[in-house]
Amino acid sequence: MNASRWQYKVVELPIKIFGGKLTDRLQAELDRLGAQGWELVSVVQAAPADATRLFFKREA
Repeated sequence: MNASRWQYKVVELPIKIFGGKLTDRLQAELDRLGAQGWELVSVVQAAPADATRLFFKREA
């Protein structure tokens, strides 16, 4: 049996009053990490004022 090995990455995007729209920053981060082979597996934002946490994985 060939078991896959995974790498994991957590990226936190804080809410910024000045720094561009959150959706634009999210899109840029998704594009950047996707080009490196990372796959988005989950997104968590516990409350509207909390940072957005992106969880990624890729085969090691």
